[in-house]
Amino acid sequence: MDFNITTVLNFSAILIMFYCLYLVLSLKSSIPGGMVGKRWNFLSMLVVLFTIGYLSTPFFDQLPDDILRLVVSGIFLFGAVYVVVTVRLIFNIIRELTE
Repeated sequence: MDFNITTVLNFSAILIMFYCLYLVLSLKSSIPGGMVGKRWNFLSMLVVLFTIGYLSTPFFDQLPDDILRLVVSGIFLFGAVYVVVTVRLIFNIIRELTE
């Protein structure tokens, strides 16, 4: 197998996503209900989705160009949603703590 920089980056990203998945799932029992719990469940679902997406990256060279563009666009879209949910969650937590 030819290990070029793309392969190394892909496998590094996959390992990091598995670590994130572990963190998200292990922290779930410590998260209270309410607004934080709802957001955490959604974030957990997105991390699962990203992990699956990252696992598919080694096979990108086997996908037709139009499907590859669709997959990458989906990853970007859900990445943007993840950032919005995370920032709003942090914003709401900070607001709650400062009141």
